[in-house]
Amino acid sequence: MSSNKESQLALYLAREGLKHYLRYEKYLEPPEEMPPLFYTKRGTFVSLKEKDDNLRGCIGTLEATQNNLAQEIIQNAVSAGVRDPRFPPVKLTELDDIKVSVDIISPLEKVSGLDQLDPSKYGLVVEKGYRRGVLLPDLEGINTPKEQLAISAQKAGLSPSDSNLTLYRFEVTRFHETAS
Repeated sequence: MSSNKESQLALYLAREGLKHYLRYEKYLEPPEEMPPLFYTKRGTFVSLKEKDDNLRGCIGTLEATQNNLAQEIIQNAVSAGVRDPRFPPVKLTELDDIKVSVDIISPLEKVSGLDQLDPSKYGLVVEKGYRRGVLLPDLEGINTPKEQLAISAQKAGLSPSDSNLTLYRFEVTRFHETAS
């Protein structure tokens, strides 16, 4: 379970981390005192959405690449804002019109089939060789494990009917800004 302090800090690190980078081209230093969760090592995804809910950037890690969760959030917020190849870099002047969400990823759990998936509860990783497709849970318009598999496989350039796919599920703790 997450606390309001954890939610506030996760969203602060993402928003202010991106703002700091856009202003100074340096990564924000996390606060010295943080709730215990932020000293752990976890993967995260940071999503940026425009006021009309169109995606503006989303980058993440399934497993930790930084020293702690706070640094992971800052790193992924900056990457979502300036390194998502699907979008031009976010400008400082756009930030007030962007909503931020942070998903903290649970450890991956290998599954043997679609009957162990629930797209409202679990994200999905589809893997074969060096190809990997990832889909976060509880996304609008994705209602069945079959749809989740098809999209994840497509992201990896794989066929959902391939019998040699390795599937992993994961849960997220999601923090998101509400429209102001």
